[in-house]
Amino acid sequence: MSTPASHRIPRGPRRHIAKAVAVLLILAAGLVTRLPEADLGDPARLQQRFAFERHQIASVAVDGRAEQRTVQPALTKIAAWLSGVGAGVALTDVSGEGRSADVCLSDPRTDTVTVSPAAGTGTRYSPFVLDPAPLPYDRDTMAPMGCLPADFTGDGRIDLLVYYWGRSPVLFLRAEDGTPRADAFVPTELVADGPDATDTGPPRWYTNAATTADVDGDGRLDLVVGNYFPDGARLLDPRAEGDAAMAMNDSMSRARNGGVNRLFRMSSATPGDRPEVVYEEVEDVFPADDSRAWTLAVGAHDLDGDLLPELYFGNDFGPDRLYRNDSTPGDVRLTPLSGEGGFTVPDSKVLGNDSFKGMGIDFADMTGDGRTDMVVSNISTSFGLMESHYAWVNTGGGLDSGTAPFRDDSDRLGVARTGWGWDVKFGDFDNDTTPELVQATGFVKGERDLWPQIAEMAMANDDLLKDDAWWPEHTTGWDLAGHQDDVLFVRAADGRWGDIGPLIGLDDQGVTRGVAVADVDGDGRLDFALARQWEASYLYRNTAAATGAALNLRLLLPPRGDEGDRVEQRLASGAEGEEMTGSPAVGATATVRLPDGRKLTSQVDGGNGHSGANAPELHFGLGDLPAGTELPVHLEWRDRDGAEQQTDLALTPGRWSVRLAGGAP
Repeated sequence: MSTPASHRIPRGPRRHIAKAVAVLLILAAGLVTRLPEADLGDPARLQQRFAFERHQIASVAVDGRAEQRTVQPALTKIAAWLSGVGAGVALTDVSGEGRSADVCLSDPRTDTVTVSPAAGTGTRYSPFVLDPAPLPYDRDTMAPMGCLPADFTGDGRIDLLVYYWGRSPVLFLRAEDGTPRADAFVPTELVADGPDATDTGPPRWYTNAATTADVDGDGRLDLVVGNYFPDGARLLDPRAEGDAAMAMNDSMSRARNGGVNRLFRMSSATPGDRPEVVYEEVEDVFPADDSRAWTLAVGAHDLDGDLLPELYFGNDFGPDRLYRNDSTPGDVRLTPLSGEGGFTVPDSKVLGNDSFKGMGIDFADMTGDGRTDMVVSNISTSFGLMESHYAWVNTGGGLDSGTAPFRDDSDRLGVARTGWGWDVKFGDFDNDTTPELVQATGFVKGERDLWPQIAEMAMANDDLLKDDAWWPEHTTGWDLAGHQDDVLFVRAADGRWGDIGPLIGLDDQGVTRGVAVADVDGDGRLDFALARQWEASYLYRNTAAATGAALNLRLLLPPRGDEGDRVEQRLASGAEGEEMTGSPAVGATATVRLPDGRKLTSQVDGGNGHSGANAPELHFGLGDLPAGTELPVHLEWRDRDGAEQQTDLALTPGRWSVRLAGGAP
């Protein structure tokens, strides 16, 4: 039956009504599906649990200060984009205090790496710069990106590895005890020669992340290096013309033309006045396509309980990678795993098929079910690029199935969207047995908004991307996520997470890259450091009044040649009375059983993330536990020979050093 002409709505208004109805339906769907924000309770109570005092980190200038990098002439139109990384921070113990009271800062303003005492730990030595000389180093074409502490020689003293743009990493090996100073560290090439070396020095790599772990279980500390721009490129060389090696990413979601990711096995280590470490690269350990991902973050963590670390690569412009570790001593074997999708799960939310911008990785139990989860930073900027951070929640399946047992629950947990994310680090800052999460955000500060051009580029044909001529101009003055706030996520009673950054002073719109966590002053409360790009970097000392009890563990392997057959533990007394020496037992696991039956588990971190490195100590918040309560603590580790070991201890809250049993000398 036809509608009488007098009752018909004209075609023009009908079209507008249809659009209005569509908009209303979209808004209604958004309101229905929008998840509630976390209810974190009374702000005054939160300020009692979370309070921090900010201190600027020392940075020694050698040739003045800069605000942007000099790049090869062909790339000057995107010089600000290429100046977006280089700030890194690590918290460690170079002075033998028995606690991680020292800071190693990579500062792009000075293009130096400065070692200094952490604020609140006393003026124990003067800040100094790690100088690669006499190794080949050109400050006009090379720049430090981060600092990775570890005891590479196994003598019980912390060494430092610095990774760069424009050359391969340098090992600064500690040759002397006593007060830390520059000439106590001997610069040593990680890669002295080989097919990638240049005529005038080491190979030109563009490293943005590195971590240490005993990958093959032989009792030695191996190195995982994540590279970004193509090897051999002359990105920072103002004299470069027609650089054939240089290319931008060849895809927004599947780029595989970056620098080569590498894994190095330690073959020998010699401590002493002339320390030496020899590393050998493991060839073809990663699938060919994966090896040239544009990597910004790496992580190593044992996810299946065999004391062999799985490896995670956070990749820009393409899928991240999780590798199951099937290695045996001397034989590194890594199996790539992917997650499972489904009708309601887009490929971008499936681990291994994702297409976002992986820029940070850390591990913890986010849900309280006793299983290890993972958080990864991506880009999630409103009216910019709205991707999603990942909260890869462990579903409980085994790794031996060939499938990664993780699903992304970032929306449900409330951690999906904060901004342009970088490093992420967990830590129980209020000692209530539940971890919090610190996230660095922001890219490049300016006055003119570059997001429209970037959005246009993101929709362009992939074939155009690798040619920088098609990229929009990004020079000084253009802003790209340059006014975002760093984040401190806290878990609410209902399991959702909420940001209290403004409550503790993180609402200052810094542009941050690296995050590091440690109890620098030994007061039982975790502190954290933020490395900022083209700005001053800061240590945030924990001054909260209402925190619970804590158990802090330094798990140490005996110095090489001094291995014993028994486990020793000693209650530390802060800055005094701590004499137990040894190497951080990277990868060792501790499980603490609480009186209510819950178990808290953590592993010694070898430097996971983007450009931040946590202290190699374990910190367990214990809640309202009486000071003298004995807690069962189960320890598992590999000794100096790679043999699996375990023991059970009964420890009370406080700071403990535990020297683990070793194998034969």
